[in-house]
This record gives sequence, structure tokens and C-alpha cells, in this order.
Amino acid sequence: MTAATHSTLFPQVPDSADAVLEGLDPEQREVATALRGPVCVLAGAGTGKTRAITHRIAYGVRAGILQPSSVLAVTFTNRAAGEMRGRLRQLGASGVQARTFHSAALRQLQYFWPKAIGGSLPRLVDRKIQLVADAAAACRLRLDRGELRDAAAEIEWSKVTQTVPADYAPAAAKAGRETPRDPAEIAQLYAAYEDLKRTRSVIDFEDVLLLTVAVLQDRHDVAEQVRAQYQHFVVDEYQDVSPLQQRLLELWLGDRDDLCVVGDASQTIYSFTGATPDHLLDFRVRHPGATVVKLVRDYRSTPQVVHLANGLLAQARGRAADHRLELVSQRPAGPEPVYTEYADEPAEAEGAARRIRELLDSGVPAAEIAVLFRTNSQSETYEQALADAGVPYQLRGAERFFDRPEVRKAGSALRAAARFGGNDSLLDDAVDLPSQVRAVLSGEGWTTEPPAGSGAVRERWESLAALVGLAQDFAAARAGATLSDLVVELDERAGAQHAPTVQGVTLASLHSAKGLEWDVVFLVGVAEGMMPITYAKTDEQIEEERRLLYVGVTRARQRLHLSWALARSPGGRANRRPSRFLKGLRPGSGTAGGRVTAGGAGGVEHGSRSGGGGGVAAPAPRRARRTPARCRVCGRTLTDAGEMKLMRCEGCPSDMDEGVYERLREWRAVQAERSGQPAFCVFTDKTLMAIAESVPEDERELARIPGVGMRKLNRYGSDVLAICAGQEGVGLDEGD
Repeated sequence: MTAATHSTLFPQVPDSADAVLEGLDPEQREVATALRGPVCVLAGAGTGKTRAITHRIAYGVRAGILQPSSVLAVTFTNRAAGEMRGRLRQLGASGVQARTFHSAALRQLQYFWPKAIGGSLPRLVDRKIQLVADAAAACRLRLDRGELRDAAAEIEWSKVTQTVPADYAPAAAKAGRETPRDPAEIAQLYAAYEDLKRTRSVIDFEDVLLLTVAVLQDRHDVAEQVRAQYQHFVVDEYQDVSPLQQRLLELWLGDRDDLCVVGDASQTIYSFTGATPDHLLDFRVRHPGATVVKLVRDYRSTPQVVHLANGLLAQARGRAADHRLELVSQRPAGPEPVYTEYADEPAEAEGAARRIRELLDSGVPAAEIAVLFRTNSQSETYEQALADAGVPYQLRGAERFFDRPEVRKAGSALRAAARFGGNDSLLDDAVDLPSQVRAVLSGEGWTTEPPAGSGAVRERWESLAALVGLAQDFAAARAGATLSDLVVELDERAGAQHAPTVQGVTLASLHSAKGLEWDVVFLVGVAEGMMPITYAKTDEQIEEERRLLYVGVTRARQRLHLSWALARSPGGRANRRPSRFLKGLRPGSGTAGGRVTAGGAGGVEHGSRSGGGGGVAAPAPRRARRTPARCRVCGRTLTDAGEMKLMRCEGCPSDMDEGVYERLREWRAVQAERSGQPAFCVFTDKTLMAIAESVPEDERELARIPGVGMRKLNRYGSDVLAICAGQEGVGLDEGD
């Protein structure tokens, strides 16, 4: 359920540009009126970021400052893009392109492919799992379905981080990834997968971005045509941008800076897909003249919920934590969060179902309640418990609303009634749009009272009831609306996957709950081993788990229940304990040991066009700020992994010592043979080239080269430095 659900679904269009600004708080108004140059909006959970950026675009359009067709707004899901288009339409800014990165790139690729490449664009495969399976067979690798899925995820990560098969193993090690098989095998599988795609003339989801980047890089005429079309860019959820998406954005921009980005580093929870908050945190480094606006007024949650959310981040560590935002609730006080310990997981599920039943009986709508868990495998226990308690529910991330058979059938019936309703006796007594919809859907199984229970019959009824409710809202907002008008609205919503509210308790994983909100949230399984998850080992992985819990907490508007079980099953060993993240926050758990960090209050920072500027937060961070890699020849910002190793663009002239490079290659071949691993696992070609270009004289200079970590420095450093110093036969003799 989105924030928009609590506002009028179909509001009146503002009658002027100034009217677009009405109702915005001071910081949101700053966002809406900052229409030129780079703008960075740091927006905490529940602070109205979508409202701020849609009003910004609408104000610019309505004031005549921005041409609708020249604006490209990008986000990460079709639902978010559809919601953005809907809000812009309601604000009188139709014609603005609001798309996902992939949708925008695919549209451009389809248009320019015949001109830039020739012929038609290769077929896009929806799912890569079968291709991965065929590639595994070609490599004679036996992978079960789980391993195939994990291997596909590794390929996706590699492509969005611009890692080629030859560089996969060292890149995965550097990123601390838990690989499903030996990294060398995954690299082999990745290479076979790419070969198979070429043979079959197909492309995958990530290729859409890669090929668009390639076309824009290689064809300046195409790039200029795209830049002539779009002069103003808005990027939502900027903390989730991957290196590949950032590169595409840079190519769209060219040498211009009319860019507005919106994000929150504390909601970075998709790093396993290649997302990184570095682009958000380094925005002022790349754009010293940027205006930075911080949104911290939380309109979603009560002070009690916000206090817990702030407390979670107060204990956080790392770069994202250094730039956390201290939320300030704008809502009346509510109940304190409830913490409950159960003997085992079934008891925990039954306890949650019992409390939800009580809430429903007290008048809380089922659609305003959610049960959130860490992994999808936890869902089944709660599905059973809710069914036993007679509670209707819906699974978030399951079948899309408009793809449900009953919804598609209902749509066909409404469409037929809109065309031929004059001859339908069902509509004889229907005097307005809602009664017409009720009459049509009564023939599809809708009744005025819901059926008993919570099985498939109840789920179908809930789908039809959602359409009836939508028709009532639509008619109330648009006097004289007809069935044909409603059918158009449904088609637009289906295209954007903007589903109406279904009356059922939502079951969802924490990852799939991002961007949603409910009056009441049950966070279940908040125990060590699940939160943080067992396989989170590094400090960075642990901190991402903390941020995931923070996202879960900030989904709640009024009431928040957190629970955990001491054992997995009845009679099992009670050896579990509550999550470490709750220490000092729940009653009786000791001292939190929090700290004061940068971030805090909202406001505006106006950049200086002549000044340098640091990252997005003015206070000094706890450690040195990472600056973007730049080509040492032409000065361009580098995002390609291979170019970053060389510290220069691929096309810029090289001053490599060819003799050193060849001796390094000979030495590497010997080391690889001795260790029984591929040559790239010693050093990649790009790393060898970087070494041969810089010719380091000591370990400190060698360690600065990307691809030379401490482990490799200790193992190979003396040999590499000896080769750079001109010593012959280093490491090439027999034996160790």
C-alpha cells in the first residue's frame, strides 16, 4: 500500500503553477523550485520524496520552464514509474517520460538499432535460467535449480558492475561475494552463457543497458540525438544505482548538469544486485555546485516508530551511517512498539495471527496490516496461521493483480459492457458508474458480502471487490464518468502495474516491502541468524541487514509489533536470541551504545560553482572520503571496472612498458600453472597493464593499483617489483 492511498485517489488538477506548490513544506518547496543545475535530495523514509520531485517537475512544466517532452524521470520499478506518471497527470504535467532505467534504454535501443547496428534488435529473453542451464551443460557442470538461480544472479551482478568473465573471480573476491560454486567455474559458466546468447541471437535484461551504453559511446550522432530530446533528468532511489546505470546516466547527460537525484543511503538494501550508495554520497564531489536539500520531516510514522528507527541507525557503522538522516515525526503520538518472545516459530505465527484477528474485529481494515519477514521461506507458516484464524491475506511479490485470471476476465466483461451495455439487461437498473460495475461483476462472482473463509474463493472475491472500490473512487472524483472512462483507467493502471487496494493482510519479505506502508506492521523472526541473516559475515553485510530492519520499521504508520522465537519447532532447543540490532532499544536489553553521526537536521545547502565541496553531508566523515576515479590522460570520470584499473580511458594513449608487460605475462603463466588455476586468478590482463604503465618501485606504489589486494601483495609483490626493476628470470625457475 502506498502513501497515495491515504490521499484522494483522483484529486483535482491545480489551476496554476503556484497552486502546484501549495501544501509543500519549506524543504519540499526548495526541491520543487530548484529547477536548474545539479540538485541532490536526501530524503528519509516517509518524508514525501515522491511528492517533492513530482511537484518539482509539474511546477517546472506549468511555469513554462521545462518542456514536458524534454524531461526524463527514471526509477527502479514499473510500479514506481506508473505511480509517478499518475501523479504528474494529476498535477497537469502529462507528456513527461517516467520510466525505469531498462524501459527507457530499451525504447532508445529499439529506435536506434537499425541506424546504429543494422537489422532488427535481437530477441529479448524474459528469464535467463534456461540459458544458464544450457551454458552449464556446455561446460559439463552439474547444477541443481538453486545453484542455477544463484549462478544467474552472479551473472547479473557481473554485468551491472561491468565485470567481464575474465575478471569475475577477483572481482567477486574483492566484493566479498558468497559464490554458489568455485569462482573459476562461475567465470567459465558466465563466458559460455555469453557465447550461447550470441549463437542464438538473443539478449538479456542487462544487455539492454550494456548495448545502449555501447551505442551511445560509439555513435556520437545517436548520443547527440538523445541529448537533444532530453535536457532535464530526475533519478529516484539514487542509492540503488549500479555502476552500469550510472554510466548510462552520464551518457544521457553529456556535459550538462540539469540533474536532480533523490535517495537515502540508509535504505541501501540491494547491494547484492550491484547497487551502491557511493554515487549518491559522492554527488557533491562530481557536482561541486550542487544544491543539496535534506528532507527529514516524517509524515508517515508516529514519534514512537520514528524513535525506534532513529535508534537503529544510531548504532550503525560505515559510510552510509555517517550520512544518516535524523527523522522528525510530524504525526500525533501513538502506542509504543510491542516486543514479544515466543517459544517456537509456529507459536510466533499463531500469536501474530491472533493479534491480527483482534485488530480486524476492532475495525482495522485488513489492507492496512502487513506481516514482514526476512526470507520468503518464512511465509508458509504465516499463511497457515492466518488461514486457521480466518484472516484473508495476499502475498506481495506473487502473481500481479492485473495478471490474475479473475481480474482479466472481469476486465473483459467491463470492456464488453462499455461497448454493448445498452443491450444488456443487467444494466437496466444501474443508474451510475458504481452500480453498473457492481452489476457487471455480479455476473463474475462478486457479491455484496464476502464469502466465509480465506481460500481461493475469498481471494477471487477480494480481487473483484477491489475493482468495485476503485470504480466508486473514480466516479466520486470524476462527475459523469462512464464505463468506457473506467476501462481506460484500468488499462493505464495495468500497464503501470498500479493495482487497487485488495482487502487482505499483506505477507511480504522485507526487500519486497520497500516503498510501501501500512497502519500496522508485524516484523517477525527478528532473531540472530535471521536478522542479521546467517550468511552475513562482513561488516558491510551486517550493516546492510541493519538497514533492512530499518526499512521494515519505517513501513509502519501507527503500530509496530516485533517478535522472535527461541526455537524453530515445538520441543526444539531454545538456543535463539533476539537480534543484536534491538540491544538497548527494547525494554530490558541494556545500553544501545549509540553514537552521534553526521546527517541530522533537514535543510538546504547551496553549492558554490567555484568551490570544491565534499560529499553530500557537510560535517566531516569518520574516514577519508573516496573520490571518483578519473582518467589520468583526459580527466573523464571512470566507471568501467577495466578502465578504473588502468586509471585511464580505454581509448586514451598508453605509456605502457611493453617489455615489463610481456615479462609479467610470462611470469603469470608460470604462477597459474603451479597453482592449478586460471591465469586471471593471479592477475587480470588489465591489472598487468596497469602495473606495466605505472612500473611501481615499492610495495606502497604497487598496493595503490586496483586489483592488487593485500593477499596478492604478500604473495606476489616481491616478484612483481623485481620484474619492474628489470631483474631477469624472476619466478620462472622450476620449484618454489
